[in-house]
Amino acid sequence: MSKKNVGGYVLAGGKSSRMGRDKALLEIDGESLLVRATRLVRAVLSEPVVIACTPGYEALGLKIVADDFPGYGPLGGIATALHVSSRPWNLVIACDLPYLTKPWLEYLIERALKSEADAVVPMNVRGPEPLCAMYHRNAQMRIRTAVQGGMRKVTDSFANLSVEHVEPDEWKAFASDGVLFKNVNSPADYREATARLSKQKNS
Repeated sequence: MSKKNVGGYVLAGGKSSRMGRDKALLEIDGESLLVRATRLVRAVLSEPVVIACTPGYEALGLKIVADDFPGYGPLGGIATALHVSSRPWNLVIACDLPYLTKPWLEYLIERALKSEADAVVPMNVRGPEPLCAMYHRNAQMRIRTAVQGGMRKVTDSFANLSVEHVEPDEWKAFASDGVLFKNVNSPADYREATARLSKQKNS
């Protein structure tokens, strides 16, 4: 199985309550987090699709699909991605993970292509990292049924799935100062990401 069997999806349009404004449109080095995330996915797969519950992202020149479950959080976005996908495996990332790298995503994709699980998910010290993971289309109906039943937490859906974990000792080779999965939730996170990534770019 090759990368031609993998779809790429970026989740955007959450409430951004801690940030106070739409995180997807925050810029680092003149590029919004949403455009930055789609560019990264495009570097490893064909044209990525943005699953969004907030209108207006079309102006960024991206391929947008409306979330089937607006207000249900990332699990609704994953259910939507698997519903619209025509490919067996699907990379799903959140738009607010600015430290992800191309080598790491390539590793994750290759790992999934060899797997017989429903999902391939990195494990961190805090638990699974489900918003930078691979989901097989076989899981589509189970995840969708879970959302329709009121489930909101992505990791709760794993009880009905066969999940293969990528342990920390496997992904840390791809980590940037140990922050590979650190997201941008607050203004402080945004300031840190801007400083870290601008420094990397200029080093």
